[in-house]
Amino acid sequence: MKSDKEVRFPFLRRVGWRERAHTAPRPIAIFLILVVAVTILPALGFSIVLLKRNNEAQQQVVSTLAAATAASLSEAVDREASGMLTILRVLSSTPSLRQGDLQGFYDRSQRALAGTGGFLIVLDQNFNQLMNTRAPYGSKLEKPVDTKSPALALEKRQPIISDIYFGKTAKNWVFNVALPYFPDKGPPLVLVLTQSTDSLARALVRHNLADGWNVTLVDRRNVVIASSSDHDPIGKPFFLDLISRGPSPSGRVPVTYQGVAYRASVQVSGLTGWTTVIWARSSVIDRSMRRSLWWLGFGGLIVIALGTAAALFLSREITRSVRRLARDARRLGAGASVEPVSHPIAEITAVSAALAAASERRKQAENEIRFLMREVAHRSKNQMTVVSSIAKQTARTARNVDAFHDSFQKRLFGLARSTDLLIAGGVSGVEFRELLATQIEPFQPSDGERIELSGPEVRLSNQAAQMLGLGLHELATNAAKYGAFSAPKGRLKVHWQVRGEIFDLVWREYVPRLRKRTERRGFGTEVIERMLVGALDAEPQRILHRDGIEWRFAIPLDRIRSASQIEGADRQEE
Repeated sequence: MKSDKEVRFPFLRRVGWRERAHTAPRPIAIFLILVVAVTILPALGFSIVLLKRNNEAQQQVVSTLAAATAASLSEAVDREASGMLTILRVLSSTPSLRQGDLQGFYDRSQRALAGTGGFLIVLDQNFNQLMNTRAPYGSKLEKPVDTKSPALALEKRQPIISDIYFGKTAKNWVFNVALPYFPDKGPPLVLVLTQSTDSLARALVRHNLADGWNVTLVDRRNVVIASSSDHDPIGKPFFLDLISRGPSPSGRVPVTYQGVAYRASVQVSGLTGWTTVIWARSSVIDRSMRRSLWWLGFGGLIVIALGTAAALFLSREITRSVRRLARDARRLGAGASVEPVSHPIAEITAVSAALAAASERRKQAENEIRFLMREVAHRSKNQMTVVSSIAKQTARTARNVDAFHDSFQKRLFGLARSTDLLIAGGVSGVEFRELLATQIEPFQPSDGERIELSGPEVRLSNQAAQMLGLGLHELATNAAKYGAFSAPKGRLKVHWQVRGEIFDLVWREYVPRLRKRTERRGFGTEVIERMLVGALDAEPQRILHRDGIEWRFAIPLDRIRSASQIEGADRQEE
């Protein structure tokens, strides 16, 4: 027959798993060295492959990182331009502009643009400057240098971002964002937000590039807007002319300039039309990669040596601790006590502590078993005594064998239900409400509103639960025969309370048409008088009302308390 492992793993049959399972065990040092070898040797082999193919593999990785950086920088530039466009749209909704109040609009714009580095220009449809926040309001202003982007904005009726130019008023390289404005009355205007290229240069500088890599931002004419390299002055054509080749998608572009190979990643902005170029010399990148791979191979050899030494040292420590655990396990199997031992390895220390705890629990279990055996014998004797008493009293009052059998069986069932609660409660005892509900349940009517139980939580000892269970069973039986449960409108109300050191119990039945009851003393009365009064020192009181019977019991609290309650009371007194 095939084993479970052979069914789930068929290849084990091919390698002779069944035979290998019975081969001689090997030292743990061999397995640890195999773990080191399996962990490090593939990495070393992969390093050797990298040494042979480092150019292609590393170029791919670095180019991918460069492309991601180019995309990130392009997004930063787009955010800058998008922010300027948002400012223009907010300013275009200013009430003073709609009302034609250029003086008010000038003041509002200056406050809005304070600290941003941007300046607002308002042009008419002939591109004459109506105002410029670089100059005081009312100053004589010349025609702007950039009229192409405002004209295109009016023509296409949408925002336009210009290429860079040298501003006469700004005395610096700037670019514009032009937004056409069409008032309700009058000719159209163009709102132009001009910004220095210094803000874009700061956005590029915030990104840390790897050694040897540079970033350059060029406009649609291949003119440098900003660059991390000092060899690319602003306003001059970029030496790696990628735009003259025609439109190309964003991504990695191989390029050669004056016989020197470069690696470049290009990202074209969809908002501005500008191009972000991440570039570096291939020779610089290759030199860095070769140096890194050499250190990788050298480090791999060192790791193998250190791993082997660590495996040998660890195997010695594990072997010593495992042998101690084996001795403790044999002692535990023989029934001897085991003490916890601290080992260098935390997991083995935990196992040692677990063995010691298991040894302690074994002693406790043996003591508990002996105690439970004595308890079972004691309870069995008590049960046999109670059953004998039930049999005698039932036989004394039974008219015939069938009546004896019926009454005796019902009383045994009541005792069994009490016994179930005793077993479930254990040493903590039985809750009185559960005992009461269990004894009433076989006799109660389908209408649950005819029964009312009220009182605090009272936990009974095992002996008290047996005695009270029998008494409650007899009261419930009488209620079913000729009491609250025998009439359709009958009701039962049971209330209990703790008054000082007395447990008061009131059993009150309400019967609309009460039948005359016989004066013959039945087994129920015998149970109440002999077991409750004799065993629990109860003081019963039987009251016959016109609409039903009432039983009152005053029982000393110390006769019904459970062991856990007695211990708790003793601790409180201490």
